[in-house]
Amino acid sequence: MTVNFDILRSRLESEQKRLTHELEQLKASVRPADERREGSPFGKREEEATEAAELETRLEMEKSIRDQMAAVEHALSKFEQETYGLCDSCGQPIDPERLEALPQASLCLNCKASQAKNAKGK
Repeated sequence: MTVNFDILRSRLESEQKRLTHELEQLKASVRPADERREGSPFGKREEEATEAAELETRLEMEKSIRDQMAAVEHALSKFEQETYGLCDSCGQPIDPERLEALPQASLCLNCKASQAKNAKGK
């Protein structure tokens, strides 16, 4: 299987735009602190708990988007360095099928498996 790097780069650029838009929407959806819910039978404590839970969820989503964005930007920078498609760890070519499935992949399957195994062992 041959890899069409132009298509993969285009997919990465589209993903970068999508993630940027998603992050902007997430930030725009934040309610101002002075905009409170009214009418709760439990009053201020319930409002604060709900707001804390919403903040935690939003921060988790934001972190996930930023992590995805970092992976996409790293892959795009590898195009500039002419190292796209090579494993960051061992330097060997990443399987074309892996790149097709996950264009932002920066590790070959062997190195990714080793990384996962090491993370489990800790």
